[in-house]
Amino acid sequence: MDLVRHLECFVAVAEESHFGRAATRLGMAQPPLSQRIQRLERELGVRLFERTSRQVTITEAGRLLLAEARELLARSESFLATARRVRDGETGLLRAALPPDLSGETVAALLADFGRRHDGLELELHELPTAQQLARLAAHELDVGVVHHPCDVSGLELGPVLRRELGVLLPRSAGAAGFDAVPLVALAGHDLILFPRAAAPALYDDLLTTCARGGFTPAAVRHGQGASFVRGLVLSTGAVALCPRDTLPPPPEGGEPDVVWRPLTGGAPALRHSAAWSRGRGDAAVHAFAEAATHALRTTAGATPDVPTRPLHLRPASEWWL
Repeated sequence: MDLVRHLECFVAVAEESHFGRAATRLGMAQPPLSQRIQRLERELGVRLFERTSRQVTITEAGRLLLAEARELLARSESFLATARRVRDGETGLLRAALPPDLSGETVAALLADFGRRHDGLELELHELPTAQQLARLAAHELDVGVVHHPCDVSGLELGPVLRRELGVLLPRSAGAAGFDAVPLVALAGHDLILFPRAAAPALYDDLLTTCARGGFTPAAVRHGQGASFVRGLVLSTGAVALCPRDTLPPPPEGGEPDVVWRPLTGGAPALRHSAAWSRGRGDAAVHAFAEAATHALRTTAGATPDVPTRPLHLRPASEWWL
C-alpha cells in the first residue's frame, strides 16, 4: 500500500467532509478515492468516516489519527525535499581530490568558487596523485578528482582537458640559466627531478620520452614533489626540475633567488589536466566542482585548452562553462 498517498486521501476527505470535493482537490475520480479510504480503514482496523447519502463525518478514531496523518505527510515532504537536494548536489558530502602539484593560489580559488556554488555541501578534499585517484574512482570511494593525462580513462567522464606548459627550474650558476628560454638539449649532463613514477606512470614515461626527443636524456632521475624539497635537490645536486611557472618555490627572504625558472623551447613538455568522475555518477555537485577546477586552473595557473590526441570521453563542449 502507498501509505503516503492513502494518507493524503484521508486528510483531504477529512478536511472537505465530501468525497466529490476531496476527489477534485486530489485530481482523481471519486470511486478510486473511496476505494483508497476503504483499504486504509482495512489496513488500520478502524473506521475513519461515517458515510450517509448526504454527508461524510469523521469518526472519533479518525479525529485521533488526523493530526498524526498530517505530521507524517509533512515529514514525507521534508524527506523528499532533502532527497531532491541530495540528488541535485545541493547538500550531503562530496569526496574530491586534487593532485599535489597545484599551487596554493589555484586550490584557494577552486574552493572559493565551489563554495559560492554549493555552500550547503560538505566537501571532503584529498591530495592524491593520479594513480590513487583512479583507483578510488573505480572503487567508488571518490566522487570527482583532477587527474593528469595520459592515464587510463576507461569508465570515466572528463571535463575539458587543460594544458600547463612546463619550464625548467635550475641552479642560478648553471650555464643554461643565462638563456631567456632553454632548449631541452641544453640540459644534457644534468640529473632530472620528477615525481615518483607510481604517482602517474603514463605521465612519467611521457615526460621522459619528450625530453629524449628534445635531446635531453638525464644522467639520473631523482624523485621529489614538495616545492621546498625539490628546491633543495636542485641546490645540492645541480639537478634540474620540470615544473609550471605557477608552482615555483618562494625565493629566500631578503636575498637573490638561488634557483631560476626558464621556459623551454623545442617540443617542450606540458602537464595536461582534467576533472574526472565515474561514468554515470556525475551530479550537479560533481559538475560544479569540475567547473570550479577548470576555472581556477585557467585563471590562476595560466592553463589553456588542449586538444587531445585520442578520444577521452569528453562531455560536449557546449555543456561546459570555460
